[in-house]
Amino acid sequence: MSTTEIARLDAETAPLVARRLADELALGDGSRDRDRALPHDQVKAYAAAGLGALTVPLVFGGPALPATTVAEVFRLVSWGDPNVGQVPHSHFVFLNQLRLNGTREQQQRIYSEVRAGALVANAQSELGTKHVRDIRTTLTPVVSTGSTTDGCEWLLNGEKFYCTGSLFADYLAVLTHLDVGGPLHVAWVRAETPGVEVIDDWDAVGQRTTGSGTVRFTDVPVADDWVTPFAVTFDVPTTYGAFAQLLHAAIDTGIARRALDEAGEFVRTKSRPYPDAIAIAGVEKACEDPLVVHAFGEMELAVRSAEALLAEAARRVDEADASLSAESAAEASLAVAAARAATAKVAVDVTSRLLEVSGTRAALAATNLDRHWRNARTHTLHDPAAWKVQHLGRWAVDGTPPPRHGQI
Repeated sequence: MSTTEIARLDAETAPLVARRLADELALGDGSRDRDRALPHDQVKAYAAAGLGALTVPLVFGGPALPATTVAEVFRLVSWGDPNVGQVPHSHFVFLNQLRLNGTREQQQRIYSEVRAGALVANAQSELGTKHVRDIRTTLTPVVSTGSTTDGCEWLLNGEKFYCTGSLFADYLAVLTHLDVGGPLHVAWVRAETPGVEVIDDWDAVGQRTTGSGTVRFTDVPVADDWVTPFAVTFDVPTTYGAFAQLLHAAIDTGIARRALDEAGEFVRTKSRPYPDAIAIAGVEKACEDPLVVHAFGEMELAVRSAEALLAEAARRVDEADASLSAESAAEASLAVAAARAATAKVAVDVTSRLLEVSGTRAALAATNLDRHWRNARTHTLHDPAAWKVQHLGRWAVDGTPPPRHGQI
């Protein structure tokens, strides 16, 4: 990484920069999806604009911007291309993990590189385990000396999948046991470290260019001062999970708004009116059909509702961070759960109705309008929305607070 520090953004300039980047992303997101052209240049532009350093604490030279600003940046960038919008998701989540559990020396080292444009990607989930929180990857102590691992305390072995952003990353934040059966920690590993293999094998129907495939670790040397605790995160109230889920909700909201915008443009310029609308309602254009207009009204209402819930959830996260307690952390998680459940439904519904209101021509492969539904459907599978509703229901019925983990 270059040691040149990127200009620091603030709460006013960050969304403006994100909007300009989103407009540029929107010029080519369809072709990148069609050709599965990985957005290396676009991710570099994201980092070069200073958008990756939004949450670096003030003491380490960052702007320490609130969740409201970060969520808005995610929503805007995801409007332009939700693949690029999702790439830095884990970057911000693990920078938050670093803030909570890293030593001052660890924070100084990593935050300084992030200010210079470094990107962090996750290596968390694994295929073939019992559930998403079942981890086999392990750091084992080095028992010999005089080898290539001399001077390092641990060897990292394991294989991860769904490693979003790994193809673009400078650092991989690896969720791993500290010794066999030990507590979960995060190993901060440079992507170019010997023994690290980043594999381009992501083949989902949507979010095709997020670089979310396999990363394999084979006897990767890791020094002790590149390891931070993870399991302890949930011993006390935090907004760790709420913040992570908030950014997912922002991605879904951006997808929904872009789909609605493109539907409007298509109906105004390409769709033909239905014969009955001409005969009965006397319309000349598809965009004048009262049934089409009503459908757009319903979608606009849904997207505005999602945007409002997103903004409210972000505000609750900021309030909890300002005065953290078990109650404020629970309120933040519940607000984010509501936003996440709503934005997931709205994103899938609106991206499907895009084709309904636009007509048969919109289904032609050349339009690639189906990418919005494919992106929404793929991204919303991260966490079951039904469990968000379940926790909201338990709170409403008997005041049971949501569990403490990274998925609510």
